[in-house]
Amino acid sequence: MRDVYIVGSYATPFGKKPRETFRDLTREVVLGAVEDVGAGLTGTDIESIWFGNVLMNFWGQHSTRGQFACIPLIQDGTLPRRVPITNVEGACATGSMAFQGALRDIRSGEYDVSIAIGVEKIYREKATAHETFEMFRVAENVLDPQETLDEYDAIMGAMGRTFERGPDRTMFMDTYAAQAIYHMETFGTTQRQLAAVAAKNHSAAVDNPRAQYRFPMTVDEVLADRFVTHPFTRSMCAPIGDGAAATVLVSADRLASLPPAVRARAVRVAASTLTSGIYRSPDEPSLSHVAARRAYEQAGIAPAAIDVAEVHDATAFSEIYQAEMMGFCPIGEGGAFAEAGESAIGGSIPINTSGGLISKGHPIAASGLSMIAEVVEQVRGESGPRQVVGARTGLIENGGGIMGLEEAACAVTILERA
Repeated sequence: MRDVYIVGSYATPFGKKPRETFRDLTREVVLGAVEDVGAGLTGTDIESIWFGNVLMNFWGQHSTRGQFACIPLIQDGTLPRRVPITNVEGACATGSMAFQGALRDIRSGEYDVSIAIGVEKIYREKATAHETFEMFRVAENVLDPQETLDEYDAIMGAMGRTFERGPDRTMFMDTYAAQAIYHMETFGTTQRQLAAVAAKNHSAAVDNPRAQYRFPMTVDEVLADRFVTHPFTRSMCAPIGDGAAATVLVSADRLASLPPAVRARAVRVAASTLTSGIYRSPDEPSLSHVAARRAYEQAGIAPAAIDVAEVHDATAFSEIYQAEMMGFCPIGEGGAFAEAGESAIGGSIPINTSGGLISKGHPIAASGLSMIAEVVEQVRGESGPRQVVGARTGLIENGGGIMGLEEAACAVTILERA
């Protein structure tokens, strides 16, 4: 298996972008990622494209989304004619799936330069809240929705509770809330510990120019924010927004041909794994635990070797849980771990230095690649005020969809400074 390196990465600022089209966002990230490489490589050197998107059909474009998003760049000579474009869709894990496609193209020896792109527009100016929430149903089990309801009715019923759901929020928030309640009742995790995660991420985002929310929050301010569904307040949940991200990958042979300044900033892909969800019992570790274990084995390292991480915090509870699944702390101790400051910059393993999805934003198909962009920046030592001192090895965990008590898909990627 050939070594693969990231030589260029770029993410747009995330937020509500009603005036920017899918083509605008695609152009920005392709140009940005290629420019980040520096000398020695242009867009016409790209040999394959993996294009991630989930919701373009709500704007009327189905099927060959990447082809129509990229065609202006092909027509003006920015990208090569007849370049193969593969479309990828995997709920919130879409960006990481596109990354893995580009990675495998190079590992296989078929290509030496590939780009992964994730582009999403969720915000619609005239859409009602209900219409926006309906967009997320594409990542639920619509073939048999009762399967999901039965799972959560059972877990909540065993605790003498009712699984709450409603039209004013998405099933994702309802299921995350149920998982959080189970964790709280089983391990003693508190709402204040959830707020500690949210406050940390909101404060980290202040120094991230790409973040959707760039204001600090205290634990008490998070707790006092508008209630969404127990135990979450608004500040504990990722916002609606638009954005895009892209990553340029090259083989070791192609890297050797690039200028020294490019080679000096190259980041090696030490591991990248993908798992699929199952209907599991509440006390069984999730698919992310399996993906992480496989990634550590592939990279030949242990969790203690990770210097910085981005995990999929669609809610504050998600970061607590994924810290446990990644092996950063024992199972059941994620809340105390966060409250003690261990996951903050300066802690034992800084998590979500970007501000996380809670503050950076969560344009679905772009999220995984934006998490990769953050870790690339960190291990290059280019993160400015939010830089983790001495970071050389980073981890990204990116999940998507709902499969019972866990996501339907999860990718874990480990990057290291070349």
